[in-house]
Amino acid sequence: EVQLQASGGGLVQAGGYLRLSCTYSGFIFDDYAIGWFRQAPGNEREGISSISHVDSTTWYADSVQGRFTISSDNAKNTVYLQMNNLEPEDTAVYYCAAGDDEILLERVYYKHWGQGTQVTVSS
Repeated sequence: EVQLQASGGGLVQAGGYLRLSCTYSGFIFDDYAIGWFRQAPGNEREGISSISHVDSTTWYADSVQGRFTISSDNAKNTVYLQMNNLEPEDTAVYYCAAGDDEILLERVYYKHWGQGTQVTVSS
C-alpha cells in the first residue's frame, strides 16, 4: 500500500521561507511521480509542483514559479518543497500525492494522497 506523509508546515512572516517534506513508502515500481498541492478554505485544491521519479523532470504552477523549488532524495524516500519569499496568499494546507508518471507531468493522475500540513503566512 502506497503511503505518503507531508510535514514541515508552520507559521512564518511574509518574505520568509519554509521547507516541506513528503515521505513515502509502498511503491512496488519506480514509474511514479510526486506532486505538491495546496488548498485554502473556500478555494479549490491547486497543484503547485511535481517531480518525476523516472527522469527528475519538474513542473511548477505559475503562482509559485521562481519562489518554490521541488527536489527529491531517493535514498531517504523523500520529496522536498523549498518555499521562499512566501506571501499571505500561500497560506493553505499543503498535501503531497503520487501517481503513475507521464511524459508530461501535467497529465499525471494522482491517486495516492497523504494528510496535509498547515502553512500560514502572516502579512
